[in-house]
Amino acid sequence: MNLNVYKADTDQYEHFGELKPCSGEDGSLSLYSNYFNEGFHSRIGALTEAKEKFINPALLTKIKEKSEFNVLDLCFGLGYNSACLLEELKSSRIKINWWGLEQDRRPIRLALDSKSYKENWTRDVLDVLNAISVKGTWKNAYSKGMMLWGDAREQINFIPTKIRFDLIMHDAFSPNHCPQLWSEEFLHLISNRLSNGGVYVTYCRAAAVRRSLQRAGLDLLSIKPYQTRKQSWSDGTMAMKTTNLNNLFIKGTKLQPLTLMEQEHLNTAAGVPYRDLTGKDTKEVIHQRRRQEQQLSELESTSAWHKRWTKVQ
Repeated sequence: MNLNVYKADTDQYEHFGELKPCSGEDGSLSLYSNYFNEGFHSRIGALTEAKEKFINPALLTKIKEKSEFNVLDLCFGLGYNSACLLEELKSSRIKINWWGLEQDRRPIRLALDSKSYKENWTRDVLDVLNAISVKGTWKNAYSKGMMLWGDAREQINFIPTKIRFDLIMHDAFSPNHCPQLWSEEFLHLISNRLSNGGVYVTYCRAAAVRRSLQRAGLDLLSIKPYQTRKQSWSDGTMAMKTTNLNNLFIKGTKLQPLTLMEQEHLNTAAGVPYRDLTGKDTKEVIHQRRRQEQQLSELESTSAWHKRWTKVQ
């Protein structure tokens, strides 16, 4: 694998900037985008993050009770989340119907040029990843899938409206760098695509995102911090369409109810949503609109909330 910067090879992806290979604590391949000024994964490593922040909180034990389920991988990237999911479920008898949304083809192509990346997966899953990279579709004995390349805000509308997802994995760049995919409008759109009892999971713990999910009618759980990061109060969010979340069996998972601190966080200025009124707004417009709404808000400041809870801890 060429460890130099991986540049855009066509004008179509030029606005993504350069992608630089990197790795986290577990040594698994990741990338850094100079356009977003952010890595694709956290410091714990890409493979560990996929397992700890997406697969474990996805309640696959509940999913395994189904004979068929639909999954949406929102911001496919290097493919870790879906690959881990397919590895976990391939020995079951579940029929998997998969959809993916991603704008840039380069991450998966670069990943598949890496020997260390390919060593993570069995032959069947590697075949799927190669098919996504080359054709955008696949079909085998236990699963089938289709990738939609382009702006997720537009491409999601090409998924038939009758399809309801039992699992949505949302792994976009952070709201600060990519608010387009965390706007209240977009979160409501994808929340409406969940089946009854469907699971939405993301690494994001931002108050604005959580409040938007609540307003979309979802109940929330917090993902417990990874063992090497106990100083962190949450590693993400799981949300469901259910009226029985308090009775949800979560023993043995990475899930827990939102703490009082987290609940209060939602009622600060940090909880003001990102708004994308046209579905085509730039990040600059979205950030400016949110700053204006925060300035006019009478909500508690986030700094006051943080100071109060720092004293408590």
